[in-house]
Parts: sequence; C-alpha cells; structure tokens
Amino acid sequence: MTSDKLKILIAEGEGLTVEFKERYTPKIDRDIVALANAKGGFILLGVNDESKVVGENLTNQMKAEILSIARNCEPHITISKVSRVDNVVVVEVPEGDEKPYSCSSGYFRRLDAVTQKMVQKEIRSMIRESTDVHFESLPCKGFSFGDISLGKVRTFLKEAQTSFKVSKDVLPSFLSSLSIIKDGRNINAGALMFAGEINKFIPYSETILAAFKGTTKTHIYDRKDVRDDLLTQLNEAMAFLKKHLNVRSEIRELNRHDIYEIPLDALREALVNAIVHRDYSMRGTNISVNVFDNRVEIVNPGGLPAGISKANFGKESVRRNLIIADLFHRMDKMERVGSGIGRMRELMKGAGLKEPGFESDTFFRAIFYRNPVFALKSSKGVNEGANEGVKSLLGYIHKNPGQRVPSMSQSLGIAPKTLERWLKQLKDKGKIKFDGSAKTGGYYVVDKNQ
Repeated sequence: MTSDKLKILIAEGEGLTVEFKERYTPKIDRDIVALANAKGGFILLGVNDESKVVGENLTNQMKAEILSIARNCEPHITISKVSRVDNVVVVEVPEGDEKPYSCSSGYFRRLDAVTQKMVQKEIRSMIRESTDVHFESLPCKGFSFGDISLGKVRTFLKEAQTSFKVSKDVLPSFLSSLSIIKDGRNINAGALMFAGEINKFIPYSETILAAFKGTTKTHIYDRKDVRDDLLTQLNEAMAFLKKHLNVRSEIRELNRHDIYEIPLDALREALVNAIVHRDYSMRGTNISVNVFDNRVEIVNPGGLPAGISKANFGKESVRRNLIIADLFHRMDKMERVGSGIGRMRELMKGAGLKEPGFESDTFFRAIFYRNPVFALKSSKGVNEGANEGVKSLLGYIHKNPGQRVPSMSQSLGIAPKTLERWLKQLKDKGKIKFDGSAKTGGYYVVDKNQ
C-alpha cells in the first residue's frame, strides 16, 4: 500500500471493499470475514466515519493478534498484509475462494459500506454461488485503459461528491481501489461504467425507452435507444419518464415545485434496481422502460437473484452485481440496506396511488399504475381520454363527497379549469350536485334512488 493509494481510498470513503475503524478492537474479525465473503478489500484503522485520519499505532502485538484472528476464522483466512501508512494501519484482506467464511460471532457479508450478519438463507445462497463467476467480475476482452473515458470517471467522482482529482497517471490506482481491475486486467464492471464506447465491448448493454398510445404495445409514438454507460442510461431513462408523465406545480414559499403523477423517487429506485440486478450475461437482451396510458413498466433481464424467494422478497437484499451496486451506492443512487422495494411501496402509497406490482420469471418487471384521471393519450383520440377523466372524477367524488375544486385539484393534480369543465359535464348530466353555501359547500354524487 502506497501513500497515494491510501489517500485515494480515504477520499472515496467507505464502500464494498473499504472499511474505516477509528481504533483497533478484536471485533475486526467480523469485517475480515465480510470482506473475504465479498470482493476482499482494506480495513483502515485510525480513520473515523467522517473520513478524518485520527491515527493508530501498529505494534507487533496488534499485528500478531490480527493475523491470529484471521487464522481462527473458518475456513482460515490469510491476511495479505498488515502495514502502517501515513499514521494509518492498513489491513489487506483477500477475496476468499472457499466462501462462505465465519468467525466466532457468525457469518458476515459486505453490503455496500456495511458489514451485516448473514441469515441461514443467505449462507446457503453464498454456498450455491461460490463456484460461479459473475459477469461483472470477468475480464473484458480487448478493453484497456485507453478505452476509458476520463470524462465519465470525473462525472462519477462528481456524483460521489469527492474532491479527488483523477488523471491518466493515477487512473490504474483509482480503478484498482474500486475493485474494477483484476489480475491487472479491466473487468466488465469497469467497461459498463466508464467505457468511452461501450458498444465496442458489450453491445447489448442498453436501455430501450418507449411510449405507447393505449395500454398495449400496438401503437408506439416515441422511442429512444440508449447505448452508453450505466449512469447515462439511468439519467436518460429519468428524462424520458419526465417527458411522458403528467406534472402539476405548487408554489411553496415563493418557489415552484413540480409534482409528477408517479413519484420520481419511486421510478428512480426501480431503474437503479434494474441496473444493479440485471443479468448482464444474457446476450441480446436489454433493460426496457415502457410508458402506457395506465402504467409504467421497468423490465430487466434476470429474475430474482439466488437467495431471494417470493416469501422474503422486499425483506432481504441480495445483490447480483456487487461491484456495480457499490458504485451506485457511492453516487448515493441507492439505499445501502437494500430497502428499495419497501421505499417504492411507501412512495406510491403516500401519493395515493395503487401499490406497485412486481413479476419475476426470466425477466424482472416493476409495474407502476397511473391514476386513471391522467389517462388522456387514448388510441381513439383525446376526447375519449377526457371522457375517461370525467368518469374517474365521478368515482373520486363518490369516494370523497363534499370536496371543492381547490382540494380536488390538489389531490388529483388536475388544473382547476379542467376540473371545472369536467364538473360542468357531470352536473349537466345530472350525475353530481353542489350542496351547501358558496363558501362551505361541496360536490356530491346524485343518488338516483332518492
């Protein structure tokens, strides 16, 4: 470990392969096991959670204890090196080839920047997968340092909010610190994130964005194919969704806030999940983002990762692509504890929308249902779409009697003028009535039986 590489690790912060410890304690065995069960990495003693170097002394006794702790793990773990660099004790832990490993406190794994104790299902899953080599970890044929875009690396650093400055000279050390160099070769994860032209190396790494008239794929009216790095695919998909979803605005303390009919945070969670959990070994496939009149579907190749069943879906987290997940976590694009499914459900519920649906076979599909009031892009024309909006408004009044235009506009996200036009249609047809005074009254559905 060199001084320059240590500075890179500290500047990047904790992650899949880096753990900060302010002081040495025997509980370091949990982190040693967790790193060996993941991709290996470094434990930095003398660095606090705020990435500040507080210092730690390396004694012969401490070094002997660390090596002994590792040997007492089951199976034995051979520490690569224990050294003191710039007032920091660096413990280098190799990736294990006999996973899963355990210590006296049990089995542990590394999930983003957190060491977590494993449950029996996760242990069994790791045993099954221990012989597999995931696509993201394989060397990328023909991909060299010259094929890496420094601009994309700098964009990553900006998103990760780090002040580290990267150049061609320090690029190998930087990529090594992110575990995207293996045995001196760039792996697929590095190409997927930083290749200047990903199509030269992994041509099926793309996201296809499409918007349809109606509720089927019969009539397509907008499409965009994004063949680029994974962060660009995420950003382009979000821009496409913003383009095709309805939006209303609210004024809060003199500032205007746009509110989309489906919470953008829920859609972003689903897109990140699709990128992180996609099976990139499935050639000829792609991530799909489909916008229909009544729903949005986000689909990725690869069903539920091994170790996740329908029973524990949304409760436990298993990452198909640990390195890619770590990179997106560093950019603050995903929750470190794997709470994405629960967060999507909460966001949709908070917006008064139907809970998202999830389907899994060879592909994984996340389905977000739009409010029928917004379904104005009917394949038979705008008038029919407006009629659907009027019908939905009638149903809303039936469930929420006594409301006035301002409260309905806020709840439904429909402009007051549009609501007033629809309300007039319903009144003219004798479907609703306004009951009460002009200031305190509201709209009610007419009971034909009275």
